[in-house]
Amino acid sequence: MKIILTLVALFGISSASVVDEYLKTLAKEAKVKDPSFKSFSIKRGEEIFTSKHIGKRGKEVSCVSCHGEDLSKAGKNFFTAKEIEPLSVKANSQRFSEVKTIEKWLKRNFIDVYNREGTIEEKGDVVTYIINK
Repeated sequence: MKIILTLVALFGISSASVVDEYLKTLAKEAKVKDPSFKSFSIKRGEEIFTSKHIGKRGKEVSCVSCHGEDLSKAGKNFFTAKEIEPLSVKANSQRFSEVKTIEKWLKRNFIDVYNREGTIEEKGDVVTYIINK
């Protein structure tokens, strides 16, 4: 991961390249953990992103609760009402531009919605869904 961050800093690699490299790294980790792993899935990512769960503070939430259905528009944090910049890279070029930030928000948001950290496959599926939405 540190190599990816260094390449981005030195050569100004685009968000698309950062997220592609991040997904390649996750795929390698998934394959080590489960040799039958084939690829990440937009469909599974959508299910993870849209399904509701009893999450943080015992409230029923999903990723959509904060980010909305249209990822090209701003969302609003379900718990704090704070505005959230669009999740779509097309609408917000800062999204998926740093691996450290991707990992931070995946961890935080999985905990908010699922009360646990996401698995390697879940993270890859969600990111794959978001970048293809």
